[in-house]
Order: sequence, then C-alpha cells, then structure tokens
Amino acid sequence: MKNLALLKKICQVPGAPGFEQKIRALVIKEVRPLVDELSIDAMGNVIAIKKGKTAKKAMVAAHMDEIGFIVTHIDEDGFVRFHTLGGFDPKTLTAQRVIIHGKKDVMGVMGSKPIHIMKPEERGKAIRTQDFFIDTGMKKKDVEKLVQVGNPITRERALIEMGECLNSKSLDNRISVFILIEVLRALQNKKVPYDIYGVFTVQEEIGLRGAISSAHLIDPDFGFGLDTTIAFDVPGSNPHERVTSLGKGAAIKIMDGSTVCDYRMVQYLKDLGTKKKIKWQPEILPAGGTDTAAIQRYGKHGAITGAISIPTRHIHQSIEMVHKEDVVNCIDLLQAGLVNLNKFDWTFK
Repeated sequence: MKNLALLKKICQVPGAPGFEQKIRALVIKEVRPLVDELSIDAMGNVIAIKKGKTAKKAMVAAHMDEIGFIVTHIDEDGFVRFHTLGGFDPKTLTAQRVIIHGKKDVMGVMGSKPIHIMKPEERGKAIRTQDFFIDTGMKKKDVEKLVQVGNPITRERALIEMGECLNSKSLDNRISVFILIEVLRALQNKKVPYDIYGVFTVQEEIGLRGAISSAHLIDPDFGFGLDTTIAFDVPGSNPHERVTSLGKGAAIKIMDGSTVCDYRMVQYLKDLGTKKKIKWQPEILPAGGTDTAAIQRYGKHGAITGAISIPTRHIHQSIEMVHKEDVVNCIDLLQAGLVNLNKFDWTFK
C-alpha cells in the first residue's frame, strides 16, 4: 500500500463535526494540484472537479469530520464537561486521552468514578457519557486561559501498522478521504467520460449535513458514497451478523439504515469488480447511514447512487482497524467505476 505517510497525517489532523478547518486545509493542499477546479462552499465542503468528455456529473463523497466532543462547562476544580459530536458507545471512553482545541491544544484524559469506591448497585449499571469528565491536570484559572465553552475536542491516538492491517482513531472516515485523494491522483492525467465531483464533506457524523447541501448544489447524475462499514468478523459473532469481513475486499453497499442503493449501480460495481479481478464483498448494514443517502436524494432529479465501503473493525472507537488490501481494492474499484460509467446500460429493466 502506497503513501502511508499521507494517511497517517490525514488521521492525525483534528476535525470534529463543524470544526473541520485543519483537515480541510490539508485536503485542499493535497487535492488542488490534481483537479481542474476546486471550490469551498458556504458550509465548508471541498468540491474538487475533474472535467470529463460530456456534461454529465458523477459525485463522490467522503466526509472529513471525525466523531468528537464539544466543551460545555469548566467546573470550580478545573474539570471539563462535554457533549458528544457524533455517536459514541460510552464504555469506549474509559481510559482515553483527548485533545481540547482551545487557544492552543490542551491534553486531557477521560475520568470517571473509580470502581474501588462505587456502591454495589453502581457497579452493575452501564456507564453513561455524562459520568465522564476531562482532567487536564490544571486548575480552573489555568484551564480558562486556554479553553472556553464551545471548543472542540478530538481523541488522541496515532496510526500504526498491525500485521496486514492499519489501526488508528478516525479511520472513519479519514481512510475514505485518503482513498478519494489517491483516486483523483490516479486519474490526474487520464480521460474520464463525465465530470467528476470529488466532494470532501463536513458534518456527516451529526446528520449528513454537508452532503445534503453539496448534492443539492451539484445535482449529480451518478453518485458514490465512500465510507467505512462494520466488520464484525471477531470471536462471538455469527455469520449473519458480520456485515463484512477484513481482507475479503471492497464492500459494495446494497443497503443501510438510510438508503437502498440503486440496483443498477450495485450490479455495475459487482460486474466491474469481477471483470477486473478486484476483490469485493456485498454489504447490508441494518442500521446507520452515510452520505450515500444525501447524494441519492438531494439533487433536483435524484441520482443513480451506490457506495463503496471499507470494512472496519472496532468502529467508532480509537482503535479502528482496516486491512491494507481492502483499501487498495477500494481505490481500484472506485477508479474503475468512474472511468467506465459510460459503458453500462443505465436504463430501467
């Protein structure tokens, strides 16, 4: 897998929903030389355009934001309270380091009541998000010099290689940001049949918000969501629960909790993967959704839309894991999907 240094950088740069400034700057720097046009809309979506032979439009969306938090209160002892930005399982917050992005970055740790002093009835209860606080090791007056209500917070964890896999915070969805950049790089000197709109969206984790506005603006004919999906291929799982498995290829989405993909696009991607010997697997995700739904619905006439998903273990934790070969397969399948759009019969049958 090439360009691992870029992926590490992409995963490391902060960008909680609504606070995507730094990751947006990195995306712009990487993408601007690769495309014909680049713009940033009012919400902060980065729209990179590669011109095609005809005026039809294909939109690919990869969201830039990562799940995070926002400061809501600093108490008299200097402990920071927060609200979540995106979906968290509270038990995954235990023993985690975080970074508060105030006047300068402030390191903190997620604290909660020690089990040693819990009452018996407390020990059996599921922990709640509101049971946590952030400890910066500083007094209130020192915290307030750097931190104020409304500052975003992200998790602290570096990307590492583990066997055939990569492990990091925020692979949801920075792995897709990386894939889209690499596809645009691969297509830089190639001809494509239709205009390609590579859109790096904002605020997906709190409601697909950036994709809704950008799809309405672009009004695409074709759409590709690009996001992670669950790989529950671990001890204790049943085959029907796994959704996808690491190492079995790019996932071609059939449906999730927010959309049913166009059956023509599903067949198109399956046929391409098989013909070009790109490893793929089907994806049906019972709950949860991605920018795919927004692309499909929010143009003026709707769009023929599907999605390529990256199988991911331990999703929405700081130890998300993807397989290197799956990443390469996703790059290859998306590139082939964009280049061959004019070679498929898109009529209803």
